[in-house]
Amino acid sequence: MPTHRRTHISRAVTAATLLALTAACTSGSSDRPEERAPESGGAPYEGLPDELGRQSLDWTSCPAASPSQDPMATAPPDELAEGAGWECADLEVPLDYGQPEGDTIELALIRARAGDGAERIGSLVFNFGGPGGSGVATLPAAGESFDSLREGGYDLVSFDPRGVGESEGIVCLSDAERDAAVQELGSLPETDEEREIAERQEREFIAACEENSGHMLRHVSTANAARDLDLMRHVLGDDALYYFGVSYGTQLGATYANLFPDKVGRTVLDAVVDPDDDPVHQGLLNAMGFQRALDHYLEDCVQQSDCPAGENPADGNLWISDLLTDLEDAPLPTTDASGRDLTVTLAFAGIISTLYSEDSWEYLTLALEEVRDQSTGDLLLLLSDLYNERNPATGEYSTQEPAFTAIRCADQPGGLSEEEALSHQDEFVEASQVFGPYMVWSLGGCGDHWPVTEAADPPNYDATDSAEPLLLLGTAGDPATPIEGAERMREAMGGPETAPLLRWEGEGHGAYLSESPCVVEAVDAWLLNGEIPPDDTTCPA
Repeated sequence: MPTHRRTHISRAVTAATLLALTAACTSGSSDRPEERAPESGGAPYEGLPDELGRQSLDWTSCPAASPSQDPMATAPPDELAEGAGWECADLEVPLDYGQPEGDTIELALIRARAGDGAERIGSLVFNFGGPGGSGVATLPAAGESFDSLREGGYDLVSFDPRGVGESEGIVCLSDAERDAAVQELGSLPETDEEREIAERQEREFIAACEENSGHMLRHVSTANAARDLDLMRHVLGDDALYYFGVSYGTQLGATYANLFPDKVGRTVLDAVVDPDDDPVHQGLLNAMGFQRALDHYLEDCVQQSDCPAGENPADGNLWISDLLTDLEDAPLPTTDASGRDLTVTLAFAGIISTLYSEDSWEYLTLALEEVRDQSTGDLLLLLSDLYNERNPATGEYSTQEPAFTAIRCADQPGGLSEEEALSHQDEFVEASQVFGPYMVWSLGGCGDHWPVTEAADPPNYDATDSAEPLLLLGTAGDPATPIEGAERMREAMGGPETAPLLRWEGEGHGAYLSESPCVVEAVDAWLLNGEIPPDDTTCPA
């Protein structure tokens, strides 16, 4: 199966896997936020021309998110408590930090200012993961969950990373072409004819990426995003970066700590990615994590009076596995206005979308009931659209999926051949009866034809020289970033003194937004007061 078809199924699992919460308080001012001086104060930034290093941000009221950021958005973001509104601005950064006098791009930023009367700590910058997720769209949606931090003295800030949304978002196929590709080949290619279709689709996908976003593909690495973060910190006027990274945002945060250790402020890394870049290891970890989450869902489902998947978890795994197998040959009909059927690729995304949070399990039950009772796939298709950031009514997509591909392929070019990938099939099936047969195809990576063939910045997460420790959060039932990865990242960053781990014995992707009082209190104590919990502190579910 060619690269982008292989990664299409993989991205349905890993887009949010890697797909989406900082030094002592510095220069706290008792001025009301609207009265304080311009962010950078016109200070230079070493290595960059003055028009970048001395720039000031022009904050204005935010419009509704664009379709490239969130195709479901129809209105500007809602205000927070006390009438706190959202402001947007653009930050100018070098396209290529190796040529700082060359071309530039603009990154879209959003913020809500610190609470009235609060002694301002600084800007707390968020990245919610993907890679490819729009922070401009995501932060307002989750803003109320972080209001204690805003009221405690932080400006809440997020951004669209380079290649995402309104920050020169990566564009490859058109929306209609993306739909058509999934309908033409929405399953694993097994026949010669299907392999020919897949190979043609791969060529068309890569050609479209080069035609529409070729100038960006070599410059969207995580290391470049970390360099953007430091310029952002400087222009915002902070001596240290206060940072909250989730999922892939933890990889970005760890990369920043390695590149700019003396600028690390109070940092939280939630739903921590595994530092091992071996694709087999990463793929098996994903398969294990989602299978664990599915097992937990089925254990809960069979306690209900009429679980559609059967009377026990073993039967449930078999029923869902058989459903996916049947969809390989016979997609289910839907009432979708554009005429799409529910293919195995779409059903796969719909199922895993519900495993990111225990609150979503009821929707998986409803979707499986529809399949069982009506032999239609409307709800699974809707869940797939929401996961893939596609507006079901208009057919518009965000840039998340092509950005995911471009960022991952800038960080880790290449991949295994189809033969090499399938040699691991037994390991994947053992890790997950349901997901393993599909996730093994993710090992294809970027393939031989992707235009970026060598990583400019090999990953390095050593943070032993950082000015402050970085607090890691791991969730026992996290499907996308299993807690075992957080344990390995702790060691890669320098051990417990550098990166202590706070464990939450709950379910879902990420701990802070679970609103566990224990987790929220520990994180807020660190970010607001500098009180970091001891390594291996455990919060109950």
